[in-house]
Amino acid sequence: MVTQTLEKKAKKMRETPKVAVVILNWNGRFFLEKFLPSVYNSTYTNIDFILGDNASTDDSVAFVKENFPSIRIISNSQNLGFAGGYNEVLKQVDASYYVLLNSDVEVTPTWIEPVIAYMEENPDIAAAQPKIRAYHAKSNFEHAGAAGGYIDKFGYPFCRGRLFNEVETDEGQYDDNREVFWATGAALFIRSEAWHAAGGFDADFFAHMEEIDLCWRLKRMGHRIGYVGQSTVFHVGGGTLNTSNPKKTYLNFRNNLVMVQKNYPFFKATWIIFIRLWLDLVALLKFLADRKPKDAWAISRAHQYFFLNIFKNAKKRKRYPVKENKTGIFKKSIVWNFYVNKIRKFSQLDAENFQ
Repeated sequence: MVTQTLEKKAKKMRETPKVAVVILNWNGRFFLEKFLPSVYNSTYTNIDFILGDNASTDDSVAFVKENFPSIRIISNSQNLGFAGGYNEVLKQVDASYYVLLNSDVEVTPTWIEPVIAYMEENPDIAAAQPKIRAYHAKSNFEHAGAAGGYIDKFGYPFCRGRLFNEVETDEGQYDDNREVFWATGAALFIRSEAWHAAGGFDADFFAHMEEIDLCWRLKRMGHRIGYVGQSTVFHVGGGTLNTSNPKKTYLNFRNNLVMVQKNYPFFKATWIIFIRLWLDLVALLKFLADRKPKDAWAISRAHQYFFLNIFKNAKKRKRYPVKENKTGIFKKSIVWNFYVNKIRKFSQLDAENFQ
């Protein structure tokens, strides 16, 4: 009887795609102690748990070794950031699917199964995300991904369930499965083949918007990006950089300009960047008016970086011999709709303005 049970379990594992849940850590003992047990208790059968460590100086690695000895630890020799850190770690991971999970995420036991089932049923879905709700306000969506990511025609990212700093309460309005433009890096499911074919993250991003850039490249390769409303996780957010940190301001403004340069056609990118520089100037002046000079200076430094590296980033532009998938692009300005038209919910945006 025991032998038959073991054989059935082994057969089920062979039929179930191998999933590697990979958490990138940097001095995250607090979050690992709080949230790793929920991840470790996931019910998916054919699974590996991996901690990628970005040269932490706290005792987070020792904590995992002592309390979760079956979790594999892959250590980087220095802090390579979110983007570079994952690039190095995933070179050493063998699985059909990678799940890139932030250390400050609490999961539900069956959070993996619906996403993998959706991706198995849709082979052209290269990456997907679950529903992201806020850990400290669990009925609300969370900024980093909410119910799936979109961009507007100027390259500004936004989400179903979150427009700028306005988040919606989850009332079941986004319980569907659907194609989106980008999936959040807080809980990113991606086929390993797609990850390697796209070249992983752009390590120069360090952190912030690297997942949007990756998803954009995947869509330019003809793939689709998905959102699965039947899976829910809870994200603290700002675990490494809080929302008012000038470094976050710098990375967001810098990386967004680089992302536009890399992924739009040359002439369209040039036109959009020209407009973006003026819009960034408005944001800079607003930071000054709000007495946040460090954030204003962060925008200026982002522009300096962009122009100093414009030729370097131009070399990263690639052409793909397939038709680009443009689903999820909002053909209007989300900035105009939010600040002028006073739109606060995704559902208020005209569906005809989406590609």
